[in-house]
Amino acid sequence: MARRPPPPGDDDTQAFRRAVADVRPLPPRPQPAFRAGLQPAARAARARGHELLVDNPAAARDAAGTTRGDAVSFRRTTVREDTLRKLRRGQFAVEAEIDLHGLTRHAAHAALRQFLHECVLRGLRCIRVIHGKGLRSGPAGPVLKEGVDHWLRRLDNVAAFASARPADGGTGALYVLLRR
Repeated sequence: MARRPPPPGDDDTQAFRRAVADVRPLPPRPQPAFRAGLQPAARAARARGHELLVDNPAAARDAAGTTRGDAVSFRRTTVREDTLRKLRRGQFAVEAEIDLHGLTRHAAHAALRQFLHECVLRGLRCIRVIHGKGLRSGPAGPVLKEGVDHWLRRLDNVAAFASARPADGGTGALYVLLRR
């Protein structure tokens, strides 16, 4: 269909209306049927009688003493040092992230557990957790940074984690490597 240039003195609104005069809305798409019930991995976990996120209190280390600028890293003995080095360099593709800024310690813990649970269900390998540097935490130091460090060490599903590159949040964020 050949378009004619607008006549001299025609304003943009009239030109637009002429251009879209024969446009019709698309027919509505049918919505996919909602599938009630659990995802297969969750169903299997419930059948085995335990949660997907396995808490291991023996693996926890007290993270008190972490300061605002400290880089944080952790790896299980099953994770090679070069894998942790790649994680620190940001060489794993981040598949999901959560930002915990502005949450209380309790709310951040609940949100992080829910997020990790969903990531394990989806089979994700590398995620980013943004906890902030704790610049407004006062003399007590970075509350969420210490909490996230402590919580991640306790979860057997977490293979390793390290502070992010400066472009991805620096010491205010972590790359987390999940077990397959």
